[in-house]
Amino acid sequence: MIHKYAELIVKKGVNLQKGQVLVITADVESAELVKAIAKVAFEVGAQDVIPNYIDGEITRMRYMNNDIDYFKQVPEYIQHLRNDYALKNAAVLTIDSEDPEGFKDVDPLKLQAYRKAMREACSTFYDHLEYGIDRWCVVGAPSLKWANKVFDDMSDEEAVEALWNAIYHVSRVDTDDPLAAWEEHRRSFEERVNILNDMAIDTLHYTNSLGTDLTIGMNDGYLFAGGGSYTTDGIYSFPNIPTEEIFTSPDYKRVDGIVYSSKPLNFNGSLVDDFWIRFENGRVVDYDAKLGKNVLTSIIETDEGAHYLGEAALVPYDSPISNLNILFYSTLYDENAACHLALGVGFNECIKNGYEMTKEELHEHGINDSATHVDFMIGTADLSIIARTKSGQEIVIFKDGNFAF
Repeated sequence: MIHKYAELIVKKGVNLQKGQVLVITADVESAELVKAIAKVAFEVGAQDVIPNYIDGEITRMRYMNNDIDYFKQVPEYIQHLRNDYALKNAAVLTIDSEDPEGFKDVDPLKLQAYRKAMREACSTFYDHLEYGIDRWCVVGAPSLKWANKVFDDMSDEEAVEALWNAIYHVSRVDTDDPLAAWEEHRRSFEERVNILNDMAIDTLHYTNSLGTDLTIGMNDGYLFAGGGSYTTDGIYSFPNIPTEEIFTSPDYKRVDGIVYSSKPLNFNGSLVDDFWIRFENGRVVDYDAKLGKNVLTSIIETDEGAHYLGEAALVPYDSPISNLNILFYSTLYDENAACHLALGVGFNECIKNGYEMTKEELHEHGINDSATHVDFMIGTADLSIIARTKSGQEIVIFKDGNFAF
């Protein structure tokens, strides 16, 4: 199973090409998966595989034992690792195995400071990802603390095995031919994406019984995307494994109303739960949370752009991840179990000719800019989304939490 997972990640996730370098960032607990991925990567002709191991417990110690000024700079070796390999068009893989409560006592302003410093110091790296120059993928692998959080009624061994099985299932690794299953998955995305892109949508109106009543305006020339995407060299890959979302970047100035979270948000090892956000003319004007409000504040206050939406994603309530009825406490998985929004930067691929625009031009066309991008889940079993087209026609997009077409 781990070989099938590694093969899926290399051949579909980053779609590694002969002679390309693969850079992997992973916790030390994921070493077995890293080695399996490296084996497949070299089999397909990788020039090299660069493992960048981290240790979640040591990272926590670093935050607990330094003041905030330490995190306003990024070590040169990290800058070189990211920027230099970006210039070599390396494929980038991140294996997420984060303890959902690993940073719960860490000052969120330290995390905010480091995120901003990283974005500035590694601008070449992030620009190559945002402009579709380099391929990247995020996948999951169990850690003991993560497994214990998800399956808190099991022994350590049982919990880790259960989390592996859940990851394999939602990633379609437990099918006879995972690679073929993902090609079929790709086709299902493309059908709905084409329908949405042909609708000439002006606004999307979200309502549900939690109290969500939110209207999101679309950009002229908007594009929905989903499943995977092409990099500028014409190669198709899947940036997230698993993925169930069809997404777009709305007009950041045209968001009005209130939205309620439907699942906890795990942000860098800190949980935010039972929260709501109110928007006026696109900007966050009020918010609250029963758990982790200070963390939510740190997200919104990252910069001015973090006060606006960069993404609106459609995920059916009846989907493989949702149907497992497991709360993963991981955005990678939980965002693919429910419709979600994201504060922060939008996507070049979500507007016509976006890859040819500068950041300033994207902003002028309604695509948000920020140093952060944080997804939060809003989908429920009774979510309704009604599109209003440029011609004034109303079309039901979601009914009872699922696509209406």
